[in-house]
Amino acid sequence: MLFPDYRARRLRHTEGLRRMIRETSLSVDDLILPLFAIDGRDIRNPIPSMPGHFQQSVDNLLKTAQEAYDLGIPAIVLFGIPDKKDPLGTRAYAEDGIVQKAIGAVKEKLPELVVISDVCLCQYTDHGHCGVVDGDTIDNDASLDLIARTALSHAQAGADMVAPSDMMDGRVGEIREILDDNNFSRIPIMSYAAKYCSAYYGPFRNAADSAPKFGDRRTYQMDPANALEAIREVTMDIEEGADIIMVKPALAYLDIICRVREEIDLPVAAYNVSGEFSMVKAAEKMGWIDGSKVMLETLTAIKRAGADMILTYFAIEAAQVLVDS
Repeated sequence: MLFPDYRARRLRHTEGLRRMIRETSLSVDDLILPLFAIDGRDIRNPIPSMPGHFQQSVDNLLKTAQEAYDLGIPAIVLFGIPDKKDPLGTRAYAEDGIVQKAIGAVKEKLPELVVISDVCLCQYTDHGHCGVVDGDTIDNDASLDLIARTALSHAQAGADMVAPSDMMDGRVGEIREILDDNNFSRIPIMSYAAKYCSAYYGPFRNAADSAPKFGDRRTYQMDPANALEAIREVTMDIEEGADIIMVKPALAYLDIICRVREEIDLPVAAYNVSGEFSMVKAAEKMGWIDGSKVMLETLTAIKRAGADMILTYFAIEAAQVLVDS
């Protein structure tokens, strides 16, 4: 097909024609909103590096969850900022932990809203790592029981889905086993399967107070240079019982999303992470870009790469645009 016999512009001439041949459609149904829960009442601490987002006490978090639900956003994912931290992250799996309280409150008020709980220890440990520390080493196997206990406590609190983000080997299998043994076989697992050791997480670590106090996370999160390893990680988590596979971050890893989508037939999630969000907001503030258009273009690119669902801090803004369009 060569010009002048083929003219691609023929099908771009009007908005109606462009809509008819559009290959990728972004929908409110694709969006998942991350929220940060903190103990107390009437608390709404702004996160400076993430404009429009807050550490919120449960009473205020419920208002944001209601706003998301009213816009048609189908799900939220909850992160917790605990009242105290210790080496074993005991508040992560405490019955009265902040995430457990937030889960119960949201499900009581908005039973149809899907509540996904992030399962990790980093926000709850005084060292900031995602597992048990032995000297300067993160002890993979010693961490599994605590991570599984955290997932179980979230299910007991009423979570519709658990999402382990720690990247310890074998944690999906441990979670699946403890859930099944406690009559929670219906609870799906969204695994952070291909989670890279990324510089894009900076604003999130400020928001969740989860930066490691020593070293970094390169011994358990993936090397940004690797692609084949992502398929091994995804395959392992599927074999252990994962129901949804996640790639994180999203924008700098569109090739990984595409490759995972081609390799597996499970639903694929992608996390449009805090750094990706904050860069758009910073450039918008400087007047360098049209923030709304870049937001939609970014989310559409993630969907085009193969993601079935997108965890994004843009969820409410994007939903408002999509609902009005």
